[in-house]
Amino acid sequence: MSDPGRRVAAIIEYDGTDYAGWQSQTHSESIQDAVEAALSFVAGHPVVAICAGRTDSGVHAVGQVIHFDTHAQRSPRAWVLGANTRLAPSIALQWAGEVTSGFHARHRASRRVYRYAILNRSARSALQRTRAAWIHRPLDADAMHAAAQALIGEHDFSAFRSIECQSKTALRRVDKIEVTREGDYLWLEITANAYLHHMVRNIVGTLLDVQRATEPFAAMAKVLEGADRRYAGATAPAAGLYLWRVEYPAVFGIPAPNAGFGLN
Repeated sequence: MSDPGRRVAAIIEYDGTDYAGWQSQTHSESIQDAVEAALSFVAGHPVVAICAGRTDSGVHAVGQVIHFDTHAQRSPRAWVLGANTRLAPSIALQWAGEVTSGFHARHRASRRVYRYAILNRSARSALQRTRAAWIHRPLDADAMHAAAQALIGEHDFSAFRSIECQSKTALRRVDKIEVTREGDYLWLEITANAYLHHMVRNIVGTLLDVQRATEPFAAMAKVLEGADRRYAGATAPAAGLYLWRVEYPAVFGIPAPNAGFGLN
């Protein structure tokens, strides 16, 4: 009787600086190409990896989730260590495990969490230049947090989608959004069921503008209700954005990723 095959899920961390995003592209190096090549080596046959979120060029991930199908019998440790020996230092599997055939990294995700990092001080950083957006003018984290609360709930997020966005609907549900300061760093964390193209970066860019308004919440609500990209802020740099965590129903057994040194 032939082996029916198995489905394996994995959590991947990567620095997206030198890549043209997750998705495979003809003339540019992608995260997907590197991951599939490494997993194919371990499996001994071609592997196609399906991801939870197609991150853009320069965007990082702490908890990208993928799945792939294979006839190879390998332990979770073998998948992780074997793939990591074939990956560049900027990409690393953090966990792998067999899942049921009903699991799908994208379609079964219930919520996705992104974080955006802003270095807010007068001097730029040499070490964090690809890991955080640098804004030299003083920012009011409390005002940004207050404004961000206007986005909670299900709304038409047309004001925050890029012109390249191919989604059939701009309706998305934001469950939580917070802006906090830790020393010179501001962190925005947003939890939503799904996102439009450049949605998080456009939200950040708009918050940088409305935090200076007399009533930041009202200013953000007006942009949202206008549903017009022309009235939102500029797209914030990719360097500050991290796919932080992807959440699934507990039945699938996908663990929370380890945030790692310096990012908690």
